[in-house]
Amino acid sequence: MKAVMIFYNQALTERLEYVLEKLGIRGFSRWEDLQGVGSKTGEPRMNTHTWPEHNSATITIIDDSMVSKLLEAIKKIDNINQEVGIRAFVWNIEQTV
Repeated sequence: MKAVMIFYNQALTERLEYVLEKLGIRGFSRWEDLQGVGSKTGEPRMNTHTWPEHNSATITIIDDSMVSKLLEAIKKIDNINQEVGIRAFVWNIEQTV
C-alpha cells in the first residue's frame, strides 16, 4: 500500500474530489486553510491580505496498482492549471491496523 499526499490550491478542491470519486478512491483525509509556497514557481498562499489564497492537502492510502492512475490524473490537473498548483508525494505504508 502507498500513502499519496496531495497539496493544492483550494481552487482545485472540486477537481480533486472528482478524480478520487472517478477512480473509486473512497478513503481520504483533508486539511484546509494551509499556508505555504511552492518550491519551484509557486506564489505564496498565506491566506493574508497580501497573499490571499490558501492551500489544502489531502492524503489517501491506496493499493500500489492505483498510484500511477492517481498521479496521472493529478498531472493532467496540473497541466491544465499550472498557475494554480498541485503536487503529489508518495510514501510506502509498512503496516496498518
